[in-house]
Amino acid sequence: MDYPEISFEDRMSTVDFQVSQRAHIEVDSEICNSCTTRECVHACPANLFVPTTDGGILFNYEQCFECGTCYLLCNKQGAISWTYPDGGDGVTFRKG
Repeated sequence: MDYPEISFEDRMSTVDFQVSQRAHIEVDSEICNSCTTRECVHACPANLFVPTTDGGILFNYEQCFECGTCYLLCNKQGAISWTYPDGGDGVTFRKG
């Protein structure tokens, strides 16, 4: 079966984000200070990780679509804590 090509922007238009009051992912910027690879900055498809001038990482969970890439790539123990969003929050597929 062949699937049609679809752009990332079009694919993301098929989901709803329900932002929870509780962050389902937390980043410890102090632990990030010793990271030299910054894999999360380069790998996050939503571009939610931003390096700070002091060597840390600024992260905004509100647009995270829960792919888990950052959590899987991070090589610093405890730098990223991830849990499932509360029921009814997070990513919901609308169509497609």
